[in-house]
Amino acid sequence: MYLRKMNFWSKIKSFPKRSVKWIWKQKFYFLGAWAIVFIIWLYCTPDEFFDDPTCTILTDKDGNILNARIADDGQWRFPPREDVPYKFKQAIIQFEDRDFYEHWGISFKAFGRAMQQNISAGRVVSGGSTITMQVVRLSRKGQSRSISEKVVEVFQATRMEWTYSKDEILAMYASYAPMGGNVVGIDAAAWRYFGRKAEDLSWAESCLLAVLPNAPSLMHLDRNRDLLYEKRNRLIDRLFEVGIIDETEWQLALMEELPSAPPDLPSLAPHVIDKAIGNGLKGQWVSSTLDSYLQNEVTNIVAYHHELLEQNEIHNAAAIILDLETKQVVAYVGNSYNKNNDHGNQVDVIKAPRSTGSILKPFLYAAMIEDGEITPNQLVEDVPMIVSGYAPKNYDEKYDGVVPAHRALARSLNVPIVKLLKQYGVQKFHQKLNDIGLTTVNRPSSDYGLSLVLGGAEASLWDLTTIYGNMAITLNNYRSGAKNQFENFKLYDANKNVIGKSFSPEAVWTTFEALLDVARPEEDGNWQQFNTSQKIAWKTGTSYGFRDAWAIGVTPKYAVGVWVGNADGEGRPGLVGIKAAAPILFDIFSRLDGTEWFSQPFDEMVELEICKETGFKASHICPHKETTSVPKSCESAQVCPYHQMIHTTLDGKYRVNSSCESPHQMKSVPWMILPPLAEKYYKQKNPTYQSVPSYRPDCQYDDLAKPLAIAYPKKESHIYIPTNLDETKSKTVFEATHIRSQATIYWHLDDQFIGQTVGIHQVEYVPALGQHELKIVDDEGVETSVKFEVINE
Repeated sequence: MYLRKMNFWSKIKSFPKRSVKWIWKQKFYFLGAWAIVFIIWLYCTPDEFFDDPTCTILTDKDGNILNARIADDGQWRFPPREDVPYKFKQAIIQFEDRDFYEHWGISFKAFGRAMQQNISAGRVVSGGSTITMQVVRLSRKGQSRSISEKVVEVFQATRMEWTYSKDEILAMYASYAPMGGNVVGIDAAAWRYFGRKAEDLSWAESCLLAVLPNAPSLMHLDRNRDLLYEKRNRLIDRLFEVGIIDETEWQLALMEELPSAPPDLPSLAPHVIDKAIGNGLKGQWVSSTLDSYLQNEVTNIVAYHHELLEQNEIHNAAAIILDLETKQVVAYVGNSYNKNNDHGNQVDVIKAPRSTGSILKPFLYAAMIEDGEITPNQLVEDVPMIVSGYAPKNYDEKYDGVVPAHRALARSLNVPIVKLLKQYGVQKFHQKLNDIGLTTVNRPSSDYGLSLVLGGAEASLWDLTTIYGNMAITLNNYRSGAKNQFENFKLYDANKNVIGKSFSPEAVWTTFEALLDVARPEEDGNWQQFNTSQKIAWKTGTSYGFRDAWAIGVTPKYAVGVWVGNADGEGRPGLVGIKAAAPILFDIFSRLDGTEWFSQPFDEMVELEICKETGFKASHICPHKETTSVPKSCESAQVCPYHQMIHTTLDGKYRVNSSCESPHQMKSVPWMILPPLAEKYYKQKNPTYQSVPSYRPDCQYDDLAKPLAIAYPKKESHIYIPTNLDETKSKTVFEATHIRSQATIYWHLDDQFIGQTVGIHQVEYVPALGQHELKIVDDEGVETSVKFEVINE
């Protein structure tokens, strides 16, 4: 026995020496093995731990979610965050890994504590994993919890600690931890369960999200609520015990109830998020300039009016708000909501080209003011007209004879505006539209003709609202000393394209003053509902065939654009700007802050003597003149053409000249003389207007003084006469006017008498194809004529 003991102890004593010798002999094998282990450890982690698809999240200017699209795998997994909110950080560390900032990926203390818990429970209730190890396990997509898998977790966790900072690891955990159901990560959970950002969660809410990943399949807001409540409160107690929260915070946190069923995520800007996804931003946080409050208000306003409009089978509407102070889009409703999307409601109409209707008229008015071609009060003819077969008509098919330019704009009269375009030039106006940023007017000017200003062109709500907004910015910048500075709007910061330049500040000011008085009394609109405490320069538009209704308004702070119609282009009765789009516009403005009106650009204005009756720059014979403030450009405007010096008998009964009266038997009088056709309509609405006296029968006079005129056909015009269903030709209605209401007119076509008229001067006739001359003669022998041509098509 003694010998055996001695042999044993001798072996023990000799073991280190033998082992060291053996190890020394095997050192290269050991070094190689350790090298292999080190290399495995060095390269054991993937380049990216997570490549899971993420949601596309659209936020407003303050970071509030406007819209979210679920990830491709059906999970509400928001894009990973770079930091962790303070409350959640404290809660998750105290619940999952109290030594997180001390260990190198594994915690022997945690392993010991887990072993003790497992032995006490008689089953595995804790794995002793650190947060780092849990990140590894999450990245490996639920591998079995075997010993070999634990070794892999240890390897990758320790390696991860050498690659990433503690805060980066914690951010990964916060981004990819399961939070119950198909909710992944703290951001998705905060919005899904509480409807707000993770940074805004309370202590109780942060603790709730901290305990959810521990057993997400067992703890869910719709089940096992008692277990969830108990675990949350234990964590709250722990935070109080270690001094992270004070007693008041502790008591308040314990009093909070668990949230009820998860609310739906916001869906306020679907067309904007679609645009972001189309621009390659899928699966990312997309920051916009939108304001969540205004976006929600405009969405509700459009939805309310959409229900009313659908009763008339009008299915689409869009609205946009531009903040002119920040020069950003703050509300963007690309289309009205329709749950079935069976009327093109998924289409973003804001950037779709649509027929403009009358919405371009203010641009022509501003351009002509800027170039000094008109003054604001200048009279423009408002009579039936035909130019190369084009016959524009006013909305109510009534005429004023002549009307001040600013009233023609405010009332959206078509004929006077077309006459102004004819004066200004289609090609010149076409170029001006391109200059101010109307990107869709891209065909030659000859393709549009005079219809360019009445809806012959197309434009998008985006372009139009931006242009109106730029006009307002011109005045704002002038007020701040940056005259005529152009600024463009952007939806995303990356969009820095300049699309054009605005009008001069004095032209904008004059145009907006006219638009303050926009009214179309010929339409049955309830204008009282549009009363507002703030001044708004606004304009409506209706396209041909009642396919598009527009309303755009501006204040110094905002530009608001509204479009209503059918995406497929179907026209509907009643689809006009004043009835369909204007109510939406003014409902939106009622939600916006008011502001003082624009300051007048005094340095660009001048006091000019104007003819009071005609609005033109006064001539020396204008009987009544007034001095008014007008843009400097108006100094070059036309001198009043309507006041002429005439000679009458001493009693003023007849007009005379040197052919029939001696100079000392006549008196000279300045007289406002309108063309016969204009006078006809003007006198109907202005009974105080006095026609120029007729020439005494024994006097001779020139063509300019003739009391009669041919209204239709116009000189050198082409007439197309359609064929009726019974294959007969339709009749053409010739029309003339006379200063004397009861004058008799005798009609001749190609020297052939075709009739006579009294009072109302209209004659129906079917002229043959080819060239013709129409001559009319009144009962005093005064005559006039026009030549025209009848064509096949």
